[in-house]
Amino acid sequence: MDLKDSLSKFKQQQERCQSSLASIAASQASTARPKHRAQPINAPSAPARPSQPIKFSNDTERLQHLNSVRKSPVGAQIKLVIELLYKTRQAFTAEQINEATYVDIHGNKAVFDSLRNNLKVQYDGRRFSYKSKHDLKGKDQLLALVKDHREGLAVVEVKDAYPTVLEDLQALKAAGEVWLLSNMDSQEDIVYPNDLKVKIKVDDDLKELFRGIELPRDMVDIEKELQKNGMKPMTNTTKRRAAAQIHGVKPKAKPKKKNREITKRTKLTNAHLPELFQNLNP
Repeated sequence: MDLKDSLSKFKQQQERCQSSLASIAASQASTARPKHRAQPINAPSAPARPSQPIKFSNDTERLQHLNSVRKSPVGAQIKLVIELLYKTRQAFTAEQINEATYVDIHGNKAVFDSLRNNLKVQYDGRRFSYKSKHDLKGKDQLLALVKDHREGLAVVEVKDAYPTVLEDLQALKAAGEVWLLSNMDSQEDIVYPNDLKVKIKVDDDLKELFRGIELPRDMVDIEKELQKNGMKPMTNTTKRRAAAQIHGVKPKAKPKKKNREITKRTKLTNAHLPELFQNLNP
């Protein structure tokens, strides 16, 4: 009896083992296929991917400047173009000017017409370049132009001929090739050729005026006359004399100059007044 019961229990255990093995095999077969797992309700949600930061264009500043230029008055845009042509002294197409200054010549008819008719701009149908009053390339051509203007040439007429024209004028002056004088009325510099062979015509009215002017004998009076005509004297005789009286300094007696006779060997500086030298001593 005990043996039968033991065999019966053994069979039951074997059956349970078989069923357990079958269930295990079935579960392994089901897990071999992909299956979506449901996320628990209380599980923390996955962090969201950070959105890409908005990147402004690197050309923002350039575009703002471009917009400012093209909305500016026509005169301001013309000035930008002429400054470019003057500094570079090169010929530019409309596209090249647009790249350099943002002035859209083809897109603005008023700008195009103003440039084409500007006295300082040369337009050959395709390119724009700077145009000065005198087409000079260097110091030699500058000197030749000055020699052609014996009555004087205003510096303002040649100062934009080429970039170093003012330096060349100073070099010519230092070399004694030209005279560079200032006009007291117009406050402009005038350049004259320094050529002793040049005959300068002096009007008779100017000669009479020169002969009719009597200079004051006292230096104080000369200084007063200079001040009346808007010129600042280089000396102050009144102040000098007052200082001499305070310190008891006696004014030095001026040595008497010997009358120098003019001969044919004397170098004449007033050659434009020949009547002064008609009676020369041999």
